[in-house]
Amino acid sequence: QVQLVESGGGLVHPGGSLTLSCETSPRTFHTYAIGWFRQAPGKEREFVAAISQFGADTKFADSVRGRFGISRNYAALIYLEMHSLKPEDTAVYFCAASAQMTSLVSGSAEYWGRGTQVTVSS
Repeated sequence: QVQLVESGGGLVHPGGSLTLSCETSPRTFHTYAIGWFRQAPGKEREFVAAISQFGADTKFADSVRGRFGISRNYAALIYLEMHSLKPEDTAVYFCAASAQMTSLVSGSAEYWGRGTQVTVSS
């Protein structure tokens, strides 16, 4: 069973930074590409960023490129580093896993975490 657990959400001022973490098992970590998605109130869930199984390839949505980074370490943790945050970044952020990174970029995944709330407000 694939489990993904997000953490690190919270309240941050506009222009601030926040790092989200996604914890999974070593097997999942080495088998699946991992992506981050977000869903704002009243809006559809959207792709944010993804990283391949071995970290060699990363993809970002246009809305976050240059402000967000994605990385993974050997402790089966995947990070979403968010900088220059804007109020429109406010959303529930989800970690997701898929065997194909292209699926993540297209908006689909095989497994999902429960999400963590990020609020950008003054």
